[in-house]
Amino acid sequence: MTETKTLALFLDKLIEKNCSFAVWSMPGSQTPELLLTDKKDLIYPAQFNKLNGQEGFVFAPYQISAQTPLVLLKPGIVKKGITEILGIDLNQIDDNQTDEPFEHQHQIIDKKVYLDDIENTIAEIKTTKLSKVIVSRLIPCERRSESIGQLYLQLFQQTPNAFVYLVNLPKAGLWMGATPEVLLKSEGKMLETVSLAGTQTRRGDSDYSWHTKDIEEQAFVSRYLLDVFYRFNIHPYTTQGPETLESGKVAHLMTSFRFSAKKLAHKLGDFLAELHPTPAVCGYPKSKAAKFIAKIEPHDRRYYTGYLGPWRLNDCVRLFVNLRCMEIMPDQYILYSGGGITARSVPEEEWEETNKKASTLLSAIEAVQTT
Repeated sequence: MTETKTLALFLDKLIEKNCSFAVWSMPGSQTPELLLTDKKDLIYPAQFNKLNGQEGFVFAPYQISAQTPLVLLKPGIVKKGITEILGIDLNQIDDNQTDEPFEHQHQIIDKKVYLDDIENTIAEIKTTKLSKVIVSRLIPCERRSESIGQLYLQLFQQTPNAFVYLVNLPKAGLWMGATPEVLLKSEGKMLETVSLAGTQTRRGDSDYSWHTKDIEEQAFVSRYLLDVFYRFNIHPYTTQGPETLESGKVAHLMTSFRFSAKKLAHKLGDFLAELHPTPAVCGYPKSKAAKFIAKIEPHDRRYYTGYLGPWRLNDCVRLFVNLRCMEIMPDQYILYSGGGITARSVPEEEWEETNKKASTLLSAIEAVQTT
């Protein structure tokens, strides 16, 4: 049996034992990493800024609530690379390390309802001070008898430029995703955050042109990040972009911002709390967009458009926005997908954009279900 097949079986066993764990790989890396922890070493900070001084792997929701807590896995067993991971003795790991996730209903809407919602959103933008708002929907997909470990490795293989993860956590449940969007990461003495927006189908020749709507949408996010920089007295900083980022089946517009980590030496949790959610997942102005989302979306976003990743683990920060993600239920996958709506949006095109974004996960599911 190959090492990757053995890893798939290992992950399936962790799920079967209902352990609390996160497994992930960084963009551009062929090396999976795993953090496995005891139930007693899980922390539920009441606010995003309560991450100051903590370390581990964080799994954060769009909004903290009793049903969707902020979860921090303290370092228990931490391994890097397939060989190290497979060296863990599963017989030494207790079963049922996680609580059952909260029961909740997934509100699935059809195409007509979604198009009507987009029409109403465009009308709201044209008649108020709302400039941009992200409207999402849920896409169900049948789960059969396929291996979840194999599905994770399929996603890992087909999206090398994304942060690919699988987590099983108390109250949150079982989630998988492949997100291209950096929220905050450290590189030596520097920190980096990213403005990412605009979507089109990935091209084989990498010869991209971008519409005004995409350029404007991305500019809203960049403007917001600079507002946050100003509030935290972050200067100087360097920028790179806008440039095209390819990930999975799609491409996006991206600008990177880098600055000295010393600026946030003791305030990194506060900065993160101010940063999240960015206009890339909420809208602009943020407070108006958040209120509109609560009114128009029938579903709870849960951990979609939250963030996740290593948090000060070995003095390293690697947080990503939880996009291209799905919640894994006993009989189905629930994919979360959305798009940035502006005055220039066309409802039919926005529907197609949500389908494009879901194709990364759907193609991985199809691949393992047909093998």
